[in-house]
Amino acid sequence: MAISITPKQLSGTVCVPPSKSLAHRAIICASLSRGRSVITNIEYSQDIRATIGAMKSLGTMIFEYDDYLEIDGTTTFMRNQCEINCFESGSTLRFMIPISLVCESNLHYIGEGRLGKRPMQVYYDIFEQQGISYLYRENVLDLYIRGRMHGGEFEIPGDVSSQFLSGLLFALPLMDEDSRIVITSPMQSKGYVDLTLQMLEKYGIHIENHDYREFIIRGGQQYQACDYRVEADFSQAAFYLVAGALHNDVLLQDLNIDSYQGDKVVIELLKQMGCQFERTAQGDRISCQKMHAITIDGSQCPDIIPVMALACAVSEGASRIENISRLRIKECDRLKATVEVINQLGGQAKEFEDAMEIQGVASLQGGHVSSYHDHRMAMMEAIASSVCDQPVVIDDEQCVDKSYPDFWQDFQSLGGDFHECELG
Repeated sequence: MAISITPKQLSGTVCVPPSKSLAHRAIICASLSRGRSVITNIEYSQDIRATIGAMKSLGTMIFEYDDYLEIDGTTTFMRNQCEINCFESGSTLRFMIPISLVCESNLHYIGEGRLGKRPMQVYYDIFEQQGISYLYRENVLDLYIRGRMHGGEFEIPGDVSSQFLSGLLFALPLMDEDSRIVITSPMQSKGYVDLTLQMLEKYGIHIENHDYREFIIRGGQQYQACDYRVEADFSQAAFYLVAGALHNDVLLQDLNIDSYQGDKVVIELLKQMGCQFERTAQGDRISCQKMHAITIDGSQCPDIIPVMALACAVSEGASRIENISRLRIKECDRLKATVEVINQLGGQAKEFEDAMEIQGVASLQGGHVSSYHDHRMAMMEAIASSVCDQPVVIDDEQCVDKSYPDFWQDFQSLGGDFHECELG
């Protein structure tokens, strides 16, 4: 099934959904704490359900309510043999592997979609160094692990995924030994590392960060249970902020402008393109008379690149987005997919190994595009419909459930007009 979106101006107020990145981290830290924590402002996306399920598999007691969780980590690690289904959540997989090896364990990791194709060699190298047994199949997530991880010296790259570092930072404070992590290449997605460090501090864990080149972790620490409210997600807000730049009148509620989220940079990027950012008592909005081209370093904000590319596609001049090869190992090859979608909608974009170049046009035409079964591609395409001359047809629109299950409801509340249609 697919949907056809009729081009319409968007107008209204939207409450930005809670941050998936922070929710993952809060659930994990609460689950590693002895005692009861309450996590409020939870949205049950597929990825968040994956992390909840993973911690339950290790023995954590998690009670789910409409928009909050009660978590008691007293029983975490009571199960040393279990199967952990990560579905299609890369965060769940890479966060959980070191955590699940805090104690001697016999584990089976499974998942869906492209998850089995995403890089894992960083952990396999650690397994080899520490004598941890593992067996996996190529291109699918079917991973068996037996053993226990120990603290000590680690060397990992900074330009593959910050999730490997975060996974180690969650687990190593619980080891008997002190640890040191050396980052062997420039650290990308520093904002996500900051979110991990911030959450660890809140739950009583201290890490020394030496300019993202070295991390010192004292062993034998204990997580302290506490309550936490998940703030709004800037990677989701980016879709509505770009919508504002495209002459839609969208007011965003619940944004924390002092957030550590790296995707907050979307506001600064849009301002550099000529947009105005307005804060009011009712909420925040972006507006713009005319956008001009920009050069973007995407190394620190990969998740907002598809929607920023849309902004570039209808800006005046030629834009370039650089340092984005990691987009190729997301839910789809997002670099290739973004260029294809812009061109299919009537824009002008070129793909390079680590970059894209976009020549702005006055408006887009519309047409049939693929979601690539990727939540961020589908949401970008929906926002693109507001500057198209003809309807936009998107397949597999339900892929947004991975991160933002209420997206189509919110899109419709802003005036988005769509209906189901058959492809063929």
